[in-house]
Amino acid sequence: MIVKEFNFLSKRYFALAISAILLLTSLVSLTFKGLNPGIDFTGGFSVEVAFQEPPVINEIRDALASGGFPEAIVQSFGSSKDINIRIMPRENIDNKAIGKQIEAILNNSANAVELRGSEFVSPQVGDELTEQGGLAMLYALMMIMIYIIFRFQWKFAIGAVVALIHDVIITMGVFSVFQISFDLAVLAAILAVVGYSLNDTIVVFDRIRENFRLRRKEQTLDIINTSINQTISRTIITSGTTLLVLFTLYIIGGKSLEGFSLALIIGVVIGTYSSIYVATTSVLFLDVSATDLMLIKKEKVDDGMP
Repeated sequence: MIVKEFNFLSKRYFALAISAILLLTSLVSLTFKGLNPGIDFTGGFSVEVAFQEPPVINEIRDALASGGFPEAIVQSFGSSKDINIRIMPRENIDNKAIGKQIEAILNNSANAVELRGSEFVSPQVGDELTEQGGLAMLYALMMIMIYIIFRFQWKFAIGAVVALIHDVIITMGVFSVFQISFDLAVLAAILAVVGYSLNDTIVVFDRIRENFRLRRKEQTLDIINTSINQTISRTIITSGTTLLVLFTLYIIGGKSLEGFSLALIIGVVIGTYSSIYVATTSVLFLDVSATDLMLIKKEKVDDGMP
């Protein structure tokens, strides 16, 4: 039975129009609205409390929201009775007053609360994290380009980096448009998206390289389409199982993991799309051909010996 190949690249201009709209929207939002930085980047108050019995995290969040701290980040640490609460910076209030307020709000329940400590996290730490995170992204893209140049060819390197930049900007754009809190966990997720998207792109590029060497007389467009069709089942299975885990994490992982899992969900969807359309279309526009991927044969040197 012959399975008809789907002509993915016949939709490339439509896909590019969608990418252009998403990129423009993301860039405009990032420029004028910016991101909504979390306490990791802005600084704020960190309050540690201990309960007499293991508390329910969601009940603590509800109590704090009712008490005037809707943005509070609540996480367990140490034992099941120890809770860390992080609050965004507030004017004309110190860390001791914040700690007392939190203790008073939580002591309204039957589960007694003891304040263990409260401190102010300097915004300088956030500035350092922002700088280091940006440098990590830049270094990652540079290393990826160098790797692909050696592994494949410079046209493929440009295609891969264009796809990665596309994925990162759109993922960050979603957080900017909807003003979802952008913290260190989200930054880590975006770096993970770079790795995931690159892996998907490398699989497609590897098959394109093989087919260029096996089908030298075929047109570039046909070879790329064939390569995508040969890898699409692997892409769907990998992305599908990854998304299944991420949606589970998003639904039952709690508020502290929402941003992390949401960034990965967006990144996996966009990364899968970009490996099919953005990376391959970029390579097509750069006019890659079988000549670019021909193996260089070394000539034997005649040393005059029999």
